[in-house]
Amino acid sequence: MSDDRETDTASESSYQLGRHKKSPSSLTNLSSSSGMTSLSSVSGSAMSVYSGDFGNLDIKGSVQFAIDYIDSLMEFHVFVAQCKDLAAADVKKQRSDPYVKTYLLPDKGKMGKKKTLVMKKTLNPVYNEILRYKIDKQSLKNQKLNLSVWHRDTFKRNSFLGEVELDLETWDWDNKQNKQLKWYPLNRRTAPVALEAENRGEMKLALQYVPDPVSGKKPATTGEVHIWVKECIDLPHLRGNHLNSFVKCTILPDTSRKSRQKTRAVGKTNNPIFNHTMVYDGFRPEDLKEACVELTVWDHHKLTNQFLGGLRIGFGTGKSYEIEVDWMDSTPAEISLWERMVNSPNTWIEDILPLRMLLIAKLTK
Repeated sequence: MSDDRETDTASESSYQLGRHKKSPSSLTNLSSSSGMTSLSSVSGSAMSVYSGDFGNLDIKGSVQFAIDYIDSLMEFHVFVAQCKDLAAADVKKQRSDPYVKTYLLPDKGKMGKKKTLVMKKTLNPVYNEILRYKIDKQSLKNQKLNLSVWHRDTFKRNSFLGEVELDLETWDWDNKQNKQLKWYPLNRRTAPVALEAENRGEMKLALQYVPDPVSGKKPATTGEVHIWVKECIDLPHLRGNHLNSFVKCTILPDTSRKSRQKTRAVGKTNNPIFNHTMVYDGFRPEDLKEACVELTVWDHHKLTNQFLGGLRIGFGTGKSYEIEVDWMDSTPAEISLWERMVNSPNTWIEDILPLRMLLIAKLTK
């Protein structure tokens, strides 16, 4: 590949392994180098709701609800009463912040999702809310109702607490008993393709590890990781063709805001070309086994950012500096790209990887 390409100005950060192996948050200390463009990340409070974590919590408990079709209104009603004995997202305090979400399948995109309010600090939330769908009865009989329970944390990330699915084609609408509130046990995700894991598009990128960069200011024992974000392909539609997308990068385990770099936003396309290179220095060879490149794609709209999909590129060992971490979860394709980069220093290694749902690491100061 040619090195005389045109790219956005690259930010550069330093990766320095600390000696505090019992404290994941202080394992690294990335800081922007002087003289480089500063690309600060958007505040975590600006993130909009997106569904994310399907595997970290045990599935337990049950949900009480009833369904009915109101002929006079031509509406399908889901009366969500309450849940009991839910899994605790906050294990220490034994509580969650749960809400209920419904979809009609397979027309999820057309009918949209409906959701209740979030109930704070409880494993037994009471909702007593009606979720309404404007749909004719014949069309409804071709649908399935998917009702799922989620925990929503302070950073507006969601963790899956279980689901129930009803086949409305075989439902006996004339049976009065079927209009009564019933308790349903919550189940693990059973659909072949998770509702929030439909195609999220792909990212074309290249990585390079430079073991001994030519610079009198940098020690020869450390190297640089270069991340060249080229473009994204077929990003999901949110508002027609009006995406305004950008890519954010973090080198885990460092979750400090100063370590985050991002591209410019590219508007009005689902196939944005970024052509942006990010550089992180201070990498010793042994650090490559412990770190993970987290790339996330976002759509910026007004004051919020909607998560579209992401990648985690590393060895996927489940551990970082001898500490078990849930973000070291790279897929085989992501692991392959990282391995090829490590094994071919001073060479750009290119790939096109599918974007996926991630539970984003919490921001720290």
